[in-house]
Amino acid sequence: MTNTQNLPDFTAMAELRYQIRRFLRFSETAARQAGIEPQQHQLLLAVKGLPKTLKPTIGVLAERMQLQHHSTVELIDRLADRGFLLRLRATDDRRQVLVKLTRDGEEFLKTLSLHHLHELQSSGPKFVMILQGLIESIEAPLNTAVETTTTESKTPNTQRKDKRHG
Repeated sequence: MTNTQNLPDFTAMAELRYQIRRFLRFSETAARQAGIEPQQHQLLLAVKGLPKTLKPTIGVLAERMQLQHHSTVELIDRLADRGFLLRLRATDDRRQVLVKLTRDGEEFLKTLSLHHLHELQSSGPKFVMILQGLIESIEAPLNTAVETTTTESKTPNTQRKDKRHG
């Protein structure tokens, strides 16, 4: 007999994947309709949304985009040609190239991001509901396992290991 309590909720996982893909498809279409490629939009967002603790170097942006260094350079070149990005030298290390949005890049990203936020207002609650269900389904077996382990460790061991003195 299979223990269904230990199985992942495949329906919820598939639904989450479907909703993610729908949003990504929306994002790709919106970027193309705005006149740029989806990865270019993602790079603009990566530059603008980079945590303050990170410098916007090509290496950092490549990691954030999960792309090879040379692919990131190509995206930066195309966005710089469109006037959306600038390359600057770091003041503390002149070998480092930093990437910055131009005013045009900021305005373009703002418009596209507002369109995305509108879409998230309609699809977001479904994401939250699915994620909460999955997290709860994961926590329940984990909590049960922790309770079982805790109970077992509190149960005194009445069997003697040394049978010669027993």
